[in-house]
Amino acid sequence: MIPVQVVGLGMSPADLTPRVQEIIREAQVLVGGRRLLDYFPEHRSMKIPLGKDPEGTLRQLPALAAIKRVVVLASGDPNFYGVGPLVVRVLGAEHVVIHPNLTAMQTACARLRIPWQDAVVVSLHGRSWEHLAAVLGQPGPWLIYTDPAHPPGEIARFLLARGLSSARFCVLEDLGQATERITWMSLAEAQEGEFSPLNLVVVVPEPGEATPRRLRLHLGLPEAALDHQAGLITKAEVRAVVLAKLKLLPGQVLWDVGAGCGSVGLEASLLIPGGKIFAVERHPERAAQIAANRDHFGVDNLEVVCAPAPVGLAPLPDPHRVFVGGGGPEIGAIIQEAVRRLGPEGRVVVTAALLETLETARTALEQAGWEVEVVQLQVSRSYPLAGGTALQALNPVWIVTGSWTNAGDEKSPLTPL
Repeated sequence: MIPVQVVGLGMSPADLTPRVQEIIREAQVLVGGRRLLDYFPEHRSMKIPLGKDPEGTLRQLPALAAIKRVVVLASGDPNFYGVGPLVVRVLGAEHVVIHPNLTAMQTACARLRIPWQDAVVVSLHGRSWEHLAAVLGQPGPWLIYTDPAHPPGEIARFLLARGLSSARFCVLEDLGQATERITWMSLAEAQEGEFSPLNLVVVVPEPGEATPRRLRLHLGLPEAALDHQAGLITKAEVRAVVLAKLKLLPGQVLWDVGAGCGSVGLEASLLIPGGKIFAVERHPERAAQIAANRDHFGVDNLEVVCAPAPVGLAPLPDPHRVFVGGGGPEIGAIIQEAVRRLGPEGRVVVTAALLETLETARTALEQAGWEVEVVQLQVSRSYPLAGGTALQALNPVWIVTGSWTNAGDEKSPLTPL
């Protein structure tokens, strides 16, 4: 197999070295996005657009590379949020040669005459808002790669909603092209602007501006950070134990049943990158609070399902983990549906404030043949009293964890409660 050459074009073919220009001239197959292939209209090679299934296209290359010189074109630098790692993963490192080039980040910093060693780089290209939310509170500049779902106007609106009204905002359009344009503006101006699809955003937050870290999603959020009905929220200390018992892994599907304000599901999003959370809540006003909290923290992988359980669970994809924080008299039926849909590595975690809920949850899991663990959590919090400090106890909570003990065997039939 002739090694496949992966060539970074920088901002345009004008950034190519003579050696790499020669590699492209000698190519018998050119592969890349349509915009990149259009740079070489006179090239007589076979041209293959990467399209919407780049991995599928790349899997065709070994047969071609057995007899032809193949070049994969990349914008910027192939190994910086580019196609380089995918080519290596599909073809194998021993069959790939990568030629680096300028990135849009480096070029933007050069145009703006700012150092880039301290820049915070955020890619929203095919990714969620939480990646931008994660940098709030950090000093700038923030260099943001955009995509059609995250254009400059939406980025400006996202930041305005989080208190960054004084931040400086720059849109760099068509870098390296004849139509290149660089515009500084306010966030208010940017949210109404129209920009070239080929753009990069630079944000410089005002020192001391209201970008408090309390707005960042993190484990152990205080109850005051979430919109919720008085008292109807899983306390931070309980959340910590619940998340530990769930043993979440990347890419998993989590059902958060009786989600309340969504506190557990929101924090779980930090622990299952590439996964999906379904927050199931029967009360419309609470479902609206979940959606508001989700949008506030920029969490894209949480879907709100306003429906009663267990009926509302039927259309959901099978879960890897289930948390039941509410359900009232339907708690037993909810657990039955959960264990029916979970695979052999599945886990169910239930919180119970009532003895009756504890007994129902324990019995349902035991009747299903699942291994059951019960933990009682008693939390006391400090408060000022008479010039000193005293402790005030919260209501005790039982945390019931069920795990399937018969991995590889058929599940035990469920006994109706």
